[in-house]
Amino acid sequence: MGKQIELLLRDHVENLGRCGDIVSVRGGYAWNFLLPQKLAVFATSENRRVIARRATRVDAEESIQRQALAGIAEAINNLTVTTLQKTDYGGHLYGSVNAAQVAELSAAAGVIVDEGKIRLAHPIKEVGTHEVPVHLFAGLIATMTVVVESENPAPEPEPEPVREETQSEDSEGGSDDAPDGDAPKEG
Repeated sequence: MGKQIELLLRDHVENLGRCGDIVSVRGGYAWNFLLPQKLAVFATSENRRVIARRATRVDAEESIQRQALAGIAEAINNLTVTTLQKTDYGGHLYGSVNAAQVAELSAAAGVIVDEGKIRLAHPIKEVGTHEVPVHLFAGLIATMTVVVESENPAPEPEPEPVREETQSEDSEGGSDDAPDGDAPKEG
């Protein structure tokens, strides 16, 4: 096992920590990535004091950015866009609706969303209503509604065959062959 080194993060590092956090990482990761990229420094008392001020400033900037994006998040949460796609009669799309198309639909609706912020787990391939998450900022995720409708006309229902009702001879007044219950029997 490699030697663990304790470092103080200067910036947010995804899957590791936030600015001001003290982390313990392997030597290779520290020497080859964190230190050369100036994402971390050694956890000395002087560095802790300096980074504590930096962390306060970064948190304040994030708070301001979060407030600015709150209005955009509200607009995205209230946004419903509709697209017509060619489908088979089972409701499956011949193509798919991807993040680029969702970004175009939202821009046409007046809300500009960067394609890279749209988080589709997989392209939409079915007719229906789909919830699409949009990652605006760390921890701030809005959700837009994408309605996919079929461009194809619905299939005409097949007409039911017309059944001609035939009346039996019994219902018309009886048959001469059948004995009548009131008639006297001959003997």
